[in-house]
Amino acid sequence: MNVKPQFLWSLNRFRHWCLPPFILGQTALLLVTGLFHPTTVVAQQLNRYCQVSQSTAVEKETLRRAAFTGDAEAKQQYEMTWQQHADTLRQCRSRTWPRQQSVWLRLYPCDLQPGILEAVLDRIVNLGYNQVYVEVFYNGQVLLPQADNPTVWPTVVQTPGYERRDLLAEAITKGRDRGLQVYAWVFTLNFGFSYTQRSDRQSVLARNGRGQDSLTAANLGLTSNPDEVFVDPYHPLAQQDYQRFIQAVLQRRPDGVLFDYVRYPRGTGANSVASKVQDLWIYGDASRRSFFQRALNRKGRELMRRFLSRGYLLEADLSEVDQLFPEEGPPLWQSRMPPDDVEAQTLATRRLQLQNELWRFSVAHAVQGVIDFLGQISQPVQQQGIEAGVVFFPDGNRTVGSGGYDSRLQYWDRFPRTMSWHPMAYSVCGHTGCILDDIRRVINTAGSGSERFVEPALAGVWGRPGNNRPALETQMDAIQRALPQIDSLSHFAYSWQDPEFDRVRKFCELR
Repeated sequence: MNVKPQFLWSLNRFRHWCLPPFILGQTALLLVTGLFHPTTVVAQQLNRYCQVSQSTAVEKETLRRAAFTGDAEAKQQYEMTWQQHADTLRQCRSRTWPRQQSVWLRLYPCDLQPGILEAVLDRIVNLGYNQVYVEVFYNGQVLLPQADNPTVWPTVVQTPGYERRDLLAEAITKGRDRGLQVYAWVFTLNFGFSYTQRSDRQSVLARNGRGQDSLTAANLGLTSNPDEVFVDPYHPLAQQDYQRFIQAVLQRRPDGVLFDYVRYPRGTGANSVASKVQDLWIYGDASRRSFFQRALNRKGRELMRRFLSRGYLLEADLSEVDQLFPEEGPPLWQSRMPPDDVEAQTLATRRLQLQNELWRFSVAHAVQGVIDFLGQISQPVQQQGIEAGVVFFPDGNRTVGSGGYDSRLQYWDRFPRTMSWHPMAYSVCGHTGCILDDIRRVINTAGSGSERFVEPALAGVWGRPGNNRPALETQMDAIQRALPQIDSLSHFAYSWQDPEFDRVRKFCELR
């Protein structure tokens, strides 16, 4: 058998990490006792979660290893096995709750080594998943080949000799072969640190009223993650750059596209609440220009300008704009309906009322930028008949105290209902009550028909509790009892299910 040394190294390095820990012991038993013959077609037996038995997983994995060492007979049997498993999984999910069970997956350059991507996908199928959400844009890099990357972001795989290997396209093809629907999971307004290194994109970054862009705020520890750099959703270059990226993804024809980070940064400490206009990320040139374009007369525009620059109004501001534009009526901007008794109000009352209205209007402007950006970038996805979905925090749209707002301004209740909604039900309380509360809040807000598009994301691990969360089975059983209308769930993340395999794949060197 003629096997290249590098190929042998690859198999040796990965062979012990291709199965979860509870399967490894069974693997050794079968191989040592000789109870397994690699030319036997594996019989598929699935449990109530559509997961294969340990022995079945071991046998399929052994066939995979033999197939990728050049054993032609094993290769044929391996192909028959995963094809049979795809059919069995499809039948099981069609009669098992939930109908769609998905997992969130990050791929690494070493997944391009022979047989490793197959091992990942086999493991996902073994766990009963029929959908996989592959991370395609994250941390300022894209899962596109170097030789075919028309975007402004660097590619994930930068190893010489692999310029034309398309990890996303390969994952889509091999995933579908195994009965998986493969979605592209993408960051949205979080463009990543690499974007900030372009001198021609500095004006695109989101800016607040303290003279900080989102990179500066991250470096100062004012936002929750220094690797998260957000852009101004109103900026045409941000829209153009993202559209070019989405078009490249759509050329690979994924089964869906899920948009994550559809929001502003999460602040730390006191910065987690937006309580004054300077806290809002609307001070970039494009956002400011769009803000002033919402004025309906010159009085309105001038008061908007003064409020945005100072953060509050003075009684003198009202008197001055009346003198500047005496021919106009009350100050107006989009959606403003002046009170009928405006002439009878004192100057102090008018000032306070206008200031409060401008604060709420500024928040609405910030929110509208996110909503419009999502609508624009998801349009080509839906036009091609591909499902578009949006990922969000159920508490991302909450008000805080008197007149404050969660700094993320993730007003998911205004997301289109033509998209699938993926609320991250990640609350931690040691039991399932807070997780169910997250999902109920979204369902109640979504209203009638929500079962068609609300698909909660759960965090956890099969078989055991962790991080003060119940095991995935416990969470799912609670949802099935309390909210049986939900028929699609996802689990974050594959790396949590098999951390050692993920670690080896992440840190290995592609050669």
